[in-house]
Amino acid sequence: MELIFERSRHGHKMALLPACDVPEVTPDFPLRSEAPKLPEVSEVEMSRHYSALEQQAFGVNDGFYPLGSCTMKYNPAVNETAAGLPGFTELHPLQPESSVQGALEAMYLTQHLLADITGMDDVTLQPAAGAHGEYTGLLLIRAYHEARGDTARTKIIVPDSAHGTNPASAAMAGYSVVPVKSNAAGGVDLDALREAVGPDTAGLMLTNPNTLGIFDPNIREITQIVHDAGGLCYYDGANLNAVVGRARPGDMGFDCVHVNLHKTFSTPHGGGGPGSGPVGCKAFLEEYLPHPIVTKDDAGYHFMKPAHSFGRVRMFYGNFLVAIRALTYILTLGGDGLAEASGMAVLNANYLMTRLKDAIDIAYPGTCMHEFVMTLEKYKEETGVSALDVAKRLLDYGIHPPTMYFPLIVHEALMAEPTETESKETLDAAADVFCKIFEEGRTDPEMLHSAPHDTAIGRPDEVTAARHPKLRYTWAD
Repeated sequence: MELIFERSRHGHKMALLPACDVPEVTPDFPLRSEAPKLPEVSEVEMSRHYSALEQQAFGVNDGFYPLGSCTMKYNPAVNETAAGLPGFTELHPLQPESSVQGALEAMYLTQHLLADITGMDDVTLQPAAGAHGEYTGLLLIRAYHEARGDTARTKIIVPDSAHGTNPASAAMAGYSVVPVKSNAAGGVDLDALREAVGPDTAGLMLTNPNTLGIFDPNIREITQIVHDAGGLCYYDGANLNAVVGRARPGDMGFDCVHVNLHKTFSTPHGGGGPGSGPVGCKAFLEEYLPHPIVTKDDAGYHFMKPAHSFGRVRMFYGNFLVAIRALTYILTLGGDGLAEASGMAVLNANYLMTRLKDAIDIAYPGTCMHEFVMTLEKYKEETGVSALDVAKRLLDYGIHPPTMYFPLIVHEALMAEPTETESKETLDAAADVFCKIFEEGRTDPEMLHSAPHDTAIGRPDEVTAARHPKLRYTWAD
């Protein structure tokens, strides 16, 4: 389809504004030397353009979306209704506190519900994404050690099954990263962890359940090993959907945690935002939280700056309307509903894995949590068909592919995560498609090598696109 710039025709407009009836004022700040080149289209042309884009996109509302490690949940419409209330949408972030008491109450309630759900004592809503939350949590850890004069702690321990953002966030916070290998069962190797910790250990970053879909049975021993060495434990909440309402990071021994509202609490996910990654912490870290946070006293709700806050991590108060969506979801389900959702997510993952285990190798057989990892290593040796080929072929059947080639410790990996809202009928249909594709690879591998066949575009040159992306439109003279 044409780009909006290619649809542009000189003189096409969307609005007719009346002539200016007030004196023109020249601002005292620098102006562009020439006007920006923007597409010129009519309203109907723009509407058709974005409708065409929408038809080429794929989301949870379009079909099965088993993207592993990302928990692509359905977003209930009631969340949007609540977030669209005028009392929330028509506020200004610089209004007096007295005029936004309802919004402050909502933020306060969200903070404390998330703290209760995660087993923490307080929460900041500022971070704008999961990785931003990781960075914020690491700044808490750094502020704690620096306040105690413990500046020799310069290393963060990260398991080899971690999300790629973990080591990146640690490096951004000024730490060196120490990887720790997994054991044969897919959990943290305790002996390797004991060897890694020491007086230079600032903390541990851990996802539990991990990216293999495994709840580490040694989790309390893991956090104790780090604490005994003087480090703190950070919980990556990317996979919280598997245990929400059933197990709390704070009870596992973690000192701080981020939660992805878009993963666990059904707010919009992807497209560059808006995201939200609130960070919770135990009481001894509260004084370092980014400011402001919302507190309550007899006079009402107020913004407060913690005693030794390390500053802000975002303008104002975070993505407020995203927090409202999450609050709506939490209040709608309640504690029992959240527990039922996590239980159904685990049930669905185990059901789909069981349907597929005779058709393809499962990297870590046995009961999984919310997701599981298939390994096509032997399948590729036998057929020449890769995980990428299978993923591309799934597009022809209207299924979004699982995560490919992650985690890195599993070769030719496909990681699938069916969430709690998928029906048995959907899972059965998806399992049938997977099995059909695996059989196609054995009988007609070229069918998969050349897939997809029925999408708007075929298989692009992804290497060139990644190395030489075209990120701007060049106007013809």
